Amino acid sequence: MYARSTTIMGDPGSIEAGISHVRDEILPTVTGMDGCLGMSLLVDRETGRCIATTSWETEEDMAASRSSVQAMRARATEILGGASPVVEEWEVAVMHRDHNAHDGCACRVTWTRPNDLDMAIEFWRTSLLPRIEAIDGFCSASFLVDRAGGRACGTVTFDSQAALEASREEAAAIRDTAARGSVSSSSTSPSSSWRWPT
Repeated sequence: MYARSTTIMGDPGSIEAGISHVRDEILPTVTGMDGCLGMSLLVDRETGRCIATTSWETEEDMAASRSSVQAMRARATEILGGASPVVEEWEVAVMHRDHNAHDGCACRVTWTRPNDLDMAIEFWRTSLLPRIEAIDGFCSASFLVDRAGGRACGTVTFDSQAALEASREEAAAIRDTAARGSVSSSSTSPSSSWRWPT
């Protein structure tokens, strides 16, 4: 499975209009494309930062959709009051869903540069994921990798903002485990918290 993420730094005042546009216009169009497995939208209402991610059955399906989504991306960026969206493509290395996300869910996203991506994937799957699953309010988790860029992105979704906040201490301990483990990271960006649009 593969994924394409588009990050837009928008105007916080335009978030609602952007959410409506993605739900009503982009979501049904993109998910109707060959090989598309789904789409998600994360928003930070305070900063206006938005991340739209589509998942694809094969790398070829993702590649075939590139030209078709350019105009939609440009229109969404305009509605959100942003400029120069950042587009990244990923391999979905780990995906685990206990249950579907719903309105009010919240997630934590952490970007890293592991020294060895394959070891990082295995460590995330076998050592970190079982601990993440055990946290109260866990909904789903994914680990995406960009092999060409040597980067990875881990996302953990919780049933509510309260569950996300309650998990902060355990999440920090899990990140420390990853940093101290056999798969150390050359750099780790501070994790950020996101709300699913409500």
